[in-house]
Amino acid sequence: MDTKNLMPAKPISALEGCIKAKCPRCRRGDIFSTSTYQFAGQKMYESCSHCGLHYEREPGYWYVAMFVSYAFNVAQMVTFAVGTYMLTHSHSPWLYVGILMGVIFLLSPFNYRYSRVVLLYWLTPGLHYEPWRSEDKNKGLTREPGH
Repeated sequence: MDTKNLMPAKPISALEGCIKAKCPRCRRGDIFSTSTYQFAGQKMYESCSHCGLHYEREPGYWYVAMFVSYAFNVAQMVTFAVGTYMLTHSHSPWLYVGILMGVIFLLSPFNYRYSRVVLLYWLTPGLHYEPWRSEDKNKGLTREPGH
């Protein structure tokens, strides 16, 4: 079998696919149907439009994304608290509460989206990039090659 014809013209890296919120298996289909910051909220596709991967791997799968989002929040709060101290040298708890609540509010859409994307890309065992699935002639194919 000639695998050269199965490779996409320009495969994207895992980091680029994660940033663009593309399917982790084919890196062609979108995970979300809306943009990150939108008044209507973020809508997520149930499955990949290109390779057919069902994103919610099992019931309750997205609960794990809450822990990833929590880790994002902690990292952001520590970063902004240290940054606020370095810039202001203030000891006022209200300054920190105000800034950190604002940061949490502004970054919550980002955390929602990328906690799910990180979960799919790097924290789901058995879910890997399969370059042959990114070809147009394999669109919608859900079986393994050679079966």
